Amino acid sequence: MSDTHSTPSERIILGIDPGSQVMGYGIICSRGREVKVLAVGVVELHKYDDLLVRMKRIFDRTLMLIDQYHPDELSIEAPFYAKNVQSMLKLGRAQGTAIAAALSRDIPVFEYAPRKIKQSITGQGNASKEQVALMLQKILQVDAFTEKLDATDGLAAALCHLYQYRPDNGLPSSRSWKDFISKNPGRTRQ
Repeated sequence: MSDTHSTPSERIILGIDPGSQVMGYGIICSRGREVKVLAVGVVELHKYDDLLVRMKRIFDRTLMLIDQYHPDELSIEAPFYAKNVQSMLKLGRAQGTAIAAALSRDIPVFEYAPRKIKQSITGQGNASKEQVALMLQKILQVDAFTEKLDATDGLAAALCHLYQYRPDNGLPSSRSWKDFISKNPGRTRQ
């Protein structure tokens, strides 16, 4: 068990990119304007033939991450329309399993559309996984990620949540650029 515990001035966010073949995750710690990557990785599921065994692995691994890093919140990518209905159902089950694990530990859950996550990281909702990974390297000032792109997608979900949600008022930090500018007039140049 890690001795990582958040203080009132910091937030630990677990981001998950759910999948029935590979689940990506990223964990960040935010202190003021500083953001530190605590963990990033994947859970390989394709080696298990039984879908229920995969769901158990998702549940167990999510609990392990929660118990090790003690996140304050879980940010998870919402399911999107997949290749077919069966793929969509599998993706929904994977997402629901990770959410159930977080809820079993009383961790608040926040869901973001894939397009919203990409937009918050790159400025473009249709950015590629590679573009998201490159921007994360620049934003977080880390060397190249060696894991699969599913891992950086999990990290992107965590950072998206940090950008979108402030727990002090329970509301999203900014709904649009216009909203951001009106709330932060001193942060713009004339």
